[in-house]
Amino acid sequence: MYDDDIRMTPATGRLLKAFLDDPAAKRYGFELMQMTGATSGSLYPLLAKLERAGWIRGERESIDPRKAGRPARRYYMLTAEGATTGAAALAEFSQQFRPASKPGVLEQIRDVTCRPRPAGGIA
Repeated sequence: MYDDDIRMTPATGRLLKAFLDDPAAKRYGFELMQMTGATSGSLYPLLAKLERAGWIRGERESIDPRKAGRPARRYYMLTAEGATTGAAALAEFSQQFRPASKPGVLEQIRDVTCRPRPAGGIA
């Protein structure tokens, strides 16, 4: 269903969720580390994979580092493909962790009838 280069893991899922929570937002590395709990050693390889797969697009901000008092950041944005494919992949992945419903439970609930209680609430 999704790019073979993207192995869906909990870390990948958290990163995709950060992008999908606000698909129009531009995110930078440190912000994503705070949102996902990822370390730089795991975050940047994931960002590179998502960028190669076309799910996100990265661009360096154009600032004067001396005036800004910090280095230029690389911002990442979710692409249209990333929004659709990423959402589907995340839904498929999260489905693995949902408890399976027991067959017949809904039917058992429907069979239970509510009987009125006598005055005083004692049955």
